[in-house]
Amino acid sequence: MTANEKHLIQIDVRTVYLPGQSAPEEDRYVFAYTVTITNSGSVPARLVTRHWIITDANERTREVHGEGVVGEQPYLLPGTSFQYTSGTILDTPVGTMRGSYQMIADDGAKFDAEIPSFTLSIPRTLH
Repeated sequence: MTANEKHLIQIDVRTVYLPGQSAPEEDRYVFAYTVTITNSGSVPARLVTRHWIITDANERTREVHGEGVVGEQPYLLPGTSFQYTSGTILDTPVGTMRGSYQMIADDGAKFDAEIPSFTLSIPRTLH
């Protein structure tokens, strides 16, 4: 078994636009995103920190670093998942997010779980 098979974290993201919290006339677009983190490897691992890169339609980018997610540092046994919902505010009706979670496995390995880029967009903006 390779290190990649031992330390395999899968990440799925669903997004939703929150019109009730947004103010398009003030260039304020609020989105919620629900992340499911699944340990598909063979070694338990803890999510220690996060790193997000958030880019709006004007190519303005901001980075967010922090400990854990939603105040937790979830411990994932092989085959288990952790799900949480968070949010972000953009100045444009469309943007993207990507990043990584920094993990520590029970075998001492430190590795990054990549968060693939996903789109934030108000309904009927993208085809």
